[in-house]
Amino acid sequence: MTFDLILRIGSKLILPFILLFALYVQFHGDYGPGGGFQAGVITAGMVILVAITFGINTAKRIAPRALVERMVPLGALIFAGTGVVGMLMGRNYLDYSGFSADVAHGHEIGIFVVEAGVLITVAGTMCALFYAFVERGR
Repeated sequence: MTFDLILRIGSKLILPFILLFALYVQFHGDYGPGGGFQAGVITAGMVILVAITFGINTAKRIAPRALVERMVPLGALIFAGTGVVGMLMGRNYLDYSGFSADVAHGHEIGIFVVEAGVLITVAGTMCALFYAFVERGR
């Protein structure tokens, strides 16, 4: 497989900005559109761009298959664990008001942790699906 030099250089230049945008969407999700799902798809899109531009082996060095397969249940565990922690604090499931003395701050912490779990699960799922489709053709 031959790689186009301009595409490779352009990808190298844009990859950090893709990751930065994914982090912006993740951290800004509390205040506007966006959050864990969108940031997870953007992050997985970055890995897919690396695979298309530099080859699947390079992408697997960045996001190894074993890591990707562990990300899916880890994110779900973070999401569910946040609800369980709320229950252990005497609140309802996914009631974040007990996470801090200030109710609003507690909600902010809880939403951030849940959105981080969603990001991990979505990015892992999208990368795992991409790897499965790529390996099927071999």
